[in-house]
Amino acid sequence: MTTVTTLYAARRARRSTAGSRSLKPWYRNGSLVAGIVIVGLLVLAALLAPVLSPYDPIKQDLVNALAPPSSTHLLGTDKFGRDVLSRLLWGARVDLRVGFIAVLIPFVIGTVVGGVAGYFGGWLDTVLMRIVDVFFAFPFYVMVIVLVFVLGSGEASIYIAIAAVSWVSYAKIVRGEVLVAKEQDYVVAARLGGLSHARILVRHIGPNVLSQAIIYGMSDIVMDIMAIVTLGYLGLGIAPPTAEWGSIISDGQEFITTQWQQATIPGLAVVVTSLGLSWLGDGLSDLLSPERRK
Repeated sequence: MTTVTTLYAARRARRSTAGSRSLKPWYRNGSLVAGIVIVGLLVLAALLAPVLSPYDPIKQDLVNALAPPSSTHLLGTDKFGRDVLSRLLWGARVDLRVGFIAVLIPFVIGTVVGGVAGYFGGWLDTVLMRIVDVFFAFPFYVMVIVLVFVLGSGEASIYIAIAAVSWVSYAKIVRGEVLVAKEQDYVVAARLGGLSHARILVRHIGPNVLSQAIIYGMSDIVMDIMAIVTLGYLGLGIAPPTAEWGSIISDGQEFITTQWQQATIPGLAVVVTSLGLSWLGDGLSDLLSPERRK
């Protein structure tokens, strides 16, 4: 009876703590608000690309190739006569979609591996962490480029390549959090209460250790988008004529002195996206980790 009472009290205290965190004035966090605004506007522009785009992003018009910015084409046209603004908006749709989805797979894999390794420990922890160390030894961008080159260009290859490399970071983060959490009173009480290991991991430890992995996920999206843009620039990413920021930059670089906006504007879009996601991650870090506040 005492064990059940202790478990119930621990769960109530944990829920009370979570509730108090949710009541924090998030709107006073400048980084979080700036990140939400920037990322929100980018996502909105990507979702509304079919409505906002003045032209078909892949339709060629060689008669109007390399047209300068004008009221007809606000950012001009590329060497195939395609409207740059339309391709920029549709490129945001592609890059943001792939960037966000590419984070989900390694997040799930890394969370499961890190949670199991940290909770059970012993030889299982040793084996899994040695595998993680092997993957960690290789540079992220080099591995992604090599894997996409081997698998072939395309969205599916990008997902597989990023998932094969990125899961190790989540595994390390979650394992470290689980090592601390499993010694807490509420977990000890759950064990004494006869709860299964799966239930303890999913319902009790999981919600309390995922915040750091979620925060890291924001910066991981930045890395994924940079990888997608790099692959597109090298001709290994999304197959043309699909609009994608990396391929747009690649197509426009040879006209940088005469049509500077073709390569510069997509590059600025990548920078703004990275800043927005970075600020969002910093804001979430302050919101979910009150001990880091000054």
